[in-house]
Amino acid sequence: MTKNTAIMSKTVEILGEQAGYYLSHVCRTIDKKSLYLPGPDTVDRIWAESDRSVRTLGSLQWILSNGRLGGTGYVSILPVDQGIEHSAGASFAPNPAYFDPENIVRLAVEGGCNAVASTFGVLGAVARKYAHKIPFIVKINHNELLSYPNTYDQVLFGTVRDAWNMGAAAVGATIYFGSPESRRQLVEIARAFDLAHELGMATILWCYLRNGSLKKDGTDYHASADLTGQADHLGVTIKADIVKQKLPTNNGGFTALHFGKTNEKMYTELASDHPIDLCRYQVANGYMGRVGLINSGGESHGVSDLKDAVITAVVNKRAGGMGLISGRKAFQRPMKEGIALLHAIQDVYLDPGITIA
Repeated sequence: MTKNTAIMSKTVEILGEQAGYYLSHVCRTIDKKSLYLPGPDTVDRIWAESDRSVRTLGSLQWILSNGRLGGTGYVSILPVDQGIEHSAGASFAPNPAYFDPENIVRLAVEGGCNAVASTFGVLGAVARKYAHKIPFIVKINHNELLSYPNTYDQVLFGTVRDAWNMGAAAVGATIYFGSPESRRQLVEIARAFDLAHELGMATILWCYLRNGSLKKDGTDYHASADLTGQADHLGVTIKADIVKQKLPTNNGGFTALHFGKTNEKMYTELASDHPIDLCRYQVANGYMGRVGLINSGGESHGVSDLKDAVITAVVNKRAGGMGLISGRKAFQRPMKEGIALLHAIQDVYLDPGITIA
């Protein structure tokens, strides 16, 4: 048995009876030939045509060259900003070792990740030891959660220059599209990304939706393909080099809410109800894949985490995405198990048998 056959067999085993549904699907919506797909030459083939500086291209290449997926065009990123976003106690109680920033970075290194994304405090605490060993992505804004009542607001926790001085390869930021504060956030992050590019760093945007009105008649449209696709499109407009988005769980948010502008073809020709087709619509909104889409791994559900993570990776890859950014599923368990989960995600992208749908 070859190495690739063994990887495929393991993925099929993890997917179980759902293997055919995810691995055999053929996308008949947006043709894969229209997409700019990840590959070993991503920077030369796609980004060299852009206005990104030579140093920013170097930072992108550094991220794409690191870890088990180095040289493939795909990325596996460990994000640990949940200590602020979801409270440190709730995030690290399942495994208190991750209160220590070094263990966060060690998990990314030993897990074979392309990069580690975290806060100024976490990465700054170990920068001299690790900033030259794995690309740092410094998350510059957060929803700090302690203000009561909590609001859907992201505030800056430091400066882009602080991240640059730390040796970061990239800065990351969140915009809560749809929230009352989203326009201020949009202006702040557009300016921050402009400076990051000027200094030679890459930019990654968490393109999340936040508004209580996005829930209607018992259905939550925060991860609707049409709404998240538009959030991605706004993100690439302010020159995010990579966009992070939740995997779509449904579609028709605009129509259900009687909001925004739509075209019937968005729902009849550009997407179906298959998860891969819904994700491809997100990819298309990132300039047909010129700006890579990474989907989030989501919260930990315990025993189903491995299967859930592999499904998300398969959907993202087969849709034309660039990779996965998975945190809680990896760090809310013993490090050895977290490393195994990250490797299972990466194996999906390493397997040439898992093709673009």
